[in-house]
Amino acid sequence: MPHEFEIIREITIHASPEQVWEAISTGPGIDSWFMGRSEVERRGGGRVSLTVGGSTEEATVTGWEPLKRFAYRTDENPDGTFMAFEFLIEGREQGSTVLRLVHSGFLGDDWEAEYDALSKGNGMYLRKLAAYLEHFPGRTSTYNLFAPGPRVAGKERAWAVLEGALGLTGAVAEGDPVRLTVPGLPPVEGVVEFVDAPTFLGARTADGLYTLMHGYRDAVVVEYHGFSDDVDREGIERAWQAWLARAFA
Repeated sequence: MPHEFEIIREITIHASPEQVWEAISTGPGIDSWFMGRSEVERRGGGRVSLTVGGSTEEATVTGWEPLKRFAYRTDENPDGTFMAFEFLIEGREQGSTVLRLVHSGFLGDDWEAEYDALSKGNGMYLRKLAAYLEHFPGRTSTYNLFAPGPRVAGKERAWAVLEGALGLTGAVAEGDPVRLTVPGLPPVEGVVEFVDAPTFLGARTADGLYTLMHGYRDAVVVEYHGFSDDVDREGIERAWQAWLARAFA
């Protein structure tokens, strides 16, 4: 039996309403902070698609008010489940913007675990959106990595491994320096951009955003949005997949 849900999140972003609008309502903008690859028909009634790991989900634009409101609803599944997203933009003083996300719909039988994952994930992606707009304005990602790893029972164990990949130990705070050391990739330095232990950890380097998470059904996932034109796509994916297999063996 489907279970109705609604999650509301709000964040202040140090970017203009125009910048926020481009980031939430265009394919390249969404790709710069969200998982997978998105395409958007930019009009009311247009189609939206999200492709992750070879699977594509389709949706319809239900609200299109440029610089104010963008909403869409996924196609309904045979069991009656679907998701709806509504983004509301409000400009504030000194060029900042308040973005409000209303995420609703119906979840399936595993709704409690799904709701918990979505509630945490919504906050994480909004913080990644804010980091993208504040540190990479006017740019879109040239390469996206979504690397699912194994399911790892025990949050503390998974968290210690994720911290270790960034050269961190113990309590982690925003602004802490990180040093990313993954065999097969050159070491890079950066800072912690956002953190919610022991669920997710986001780091910013000179040319990208990394997110390491232990989420739904104990799955470990690594995401990377690169903003450099010189990207070894195959090398990055190969190195991270090898690290995931080895680190949690």
